[in-house]
Amino acid sequence: MCIHQLNLLAASNNLPITSFLGKQHPIEAHHLSSICDIMEKAMVNGDTCIIRCILVVFQVVFKFFFSPQTERNRDIVRRSGLLLWQLLMAPRDQICSEIQKEVCLAISSGLNILYPGEAEINNLLKLVLTEGENRNSGLSQLRDVILTNLAEQLQNNRFGSEDDEHYRLNDELLHYILKIVVRESCVLITKCQTVSKDDFQRLLSTVPAASSCLRYLMAVQNHLLSNTILIKPDENDDSDSSLQGETLKVQELKTSILSLATQILTGCDEVLEMLQQVTTALINSDISDREQRLKGLEQITKATMLGHLLPVLLTSLMHPNLQTLTMADALMPQLVQLVLYTSQTALLLKTQSPVFSELTSSPSCASEQKGKLLPDERMLEEKEEPGFLTGLKIPAPWAAGKTVETVHPVRDNYKFKETVHIPGARCLYLRFDNRCSSQYDYDKLVIYAGPNTNSRKVAEYGGNTLGYGSRSVLGTGWPKDLVKVEGDTVTFSFEMRSGREHNTPDKAMWGFACTVRAQESSEDVSGGLPFLVDLALGLSVLACSMLRILYNGPEITKDEETCQELLRSKLLQRCQWQVEANGVISPALTPSPSPLPLTIDEDREFTYPSDVLVPPVGHYFDLPRIRLPPGIMIKLREISGRARPQFRPSIK
Repeated sequence: MCIHQLNLLAASNNLPITSFLGKQHPIEAHHLSSICDIMEKAMVNGDTCIIRCILVVFQVVFKFFFSPQTERNRDIVRRSGLLLWQLLMAPRDQICSEIQKEVCLAISSGLNILYPGEAEINNLLKLVLTEGENRNSGLSQLRDVILTNLAEQLQNNRFGSEDDEHYRLNDELLHYILKIVVRESCVLITKCQTVSKDDFQRLLSTVPAASSCLRYLMAVQNHLLSNTILIKPDENDDSDSSLQGETLKVQELKTSILSLATQILTGCDEVLEMLQQVTTALINSDISDREQRLKGLEQITKATMLGHLLPVLLTSLMHPNLQTLTMADALMPQLVQLVLYTSQTALLLKTQSPVFSELTSSPSCASEQKGKLLPDERMLEEKEEPGFLTGLKIPAPWAAGKTVETVHPVRDNYKFKETVHIPGARCLYLRFDNRCSSQYDYDKLVIYAGPNTNSRKVAEYGGNTLGYGSRSVLGTGWPKDLVKVEGDTVTFSFEMRSGREHNTPDKAMWGFACTVRAQESSEDVSGGLPFLVDLALGLSVLACSMLRILYNGPEITKDEETCQELLRSKLLQRCQWQVEANGVISPALTPSPSPLPLTIDEDREFTYPSDVLVPPVGHYFDLPRIRLPPGIMIKLREISGRARPQFRPSIK
């Protein structure tokens, strides 16, 4: 037990014991060989107590005291690995769960020692990911321990660091992990339909706990997204090599994110399809607790990858760093499919609210048959509900109110100032906490109807009625009712001018707390949107943003910006170009019919005809002659030094 506690303490990087153990000299090979001898004897005798102790010793030795640099050390490591693997693969009736857990911890602690090469670690992870659910429960437990440890380490490493490649697995292993996550999510949703009533209640009490595979995917996603959004070039190093390195790192990040996002959206598509099937099956079922199951289905959905991965991904993809044409072109088809699934499922759940009221008011067979209508028939029948947003109030960011408060209790010389602005509000309503107090009445809060303290003063409050300090309050005291402030902006200014007296308790110097709303009554504030409705809205916003990027096309290059005047030239716009086989652009010898006139008279300024989109009648096989305006011709003659030719009439 002492060794086990030592190992737990050493696992924390913030404790001094960690650095102390890390500085100790590695043990000799014969010492580890003796430990293996004790383990073999205990396994033969079936002594579970000694086996557990040696497993904990393995964890500490692998983590701090052993380095397999010599051939003899590598032989001892192979022997240790065989012993651990023998325990891990033992039948369940021959090994207790506690020993199996310690074996997994020992292998995870010595992962880099037992499997020194990248290929060996990948083969081990591939084995536990593909066979963990089928061959042995120890493999699935080892998978969970390794992925949990990798997820924790990945969260503490910056992209591109030395350990990043070790903790971030390759695409093949990520694909296996994603398949497990999708399967777990589908099974969890299916249980809403298949388990008993009591088991369903127990299921609701266990979510939204995330599995180890889901936690690792969350760590990988957060690792990539956070580094993409927060990455900044080194301000002290402005060399070309540094800028080039940062550019390569950003491109590598975006490529990794695109690959991961594609896989996640594909998995979410499969989970949403299963969710729609389960929702339809519950609607058409005769289960007595159908209403409770449909309500709990949203909570269960939040525990799947739809709740843990998709919202974070959607929010991050709206960041300017990820709003690229490549990203939009690759993700757009999947986003459209997800919008359809989420909106249809949200509408299915929404259309069930009138069914429940009908069932409770009239238990007739007609109502039951109406409750079994197919989703398409129900949507056709309820024409007054054309979409899943009908009747729902989309909450504004400030709908729940903005809370403004000081520290509690306030301290000497404390000053506080904050401005709250709610766009579009005609007036603001302030509700104060009933614990508001200050030591003296001149330790006061002043409220201004505007963006600063130069605005119109609305009110001021201070003091307390608890018998301390001034034993009085300003005016009628801290307000118990709503305080109305005209306009959309209010400023709070509080200053603690007195020093705290020794007998003044904290409650007499609590400070203040105030909630600012644009509505007079808190009942008008929406409690938020249902999860699937919120998800459908988020997907729709992202899809519209990606559509805008696709519509705008590639960004204007620097060469195009430099040549804007040239590209707008009326002369070049009349040229007709063709691309030859070698990629060279040259004027077309046989131009297609031009919507512009063939010649431009020198005596008048050139203007586009009103019917430029209508091609002239006839076929033209010669290059059009372009007569430049007189002003341009005069300039060209001045520059070239050539006068306009004079034509003399011929004498017959």
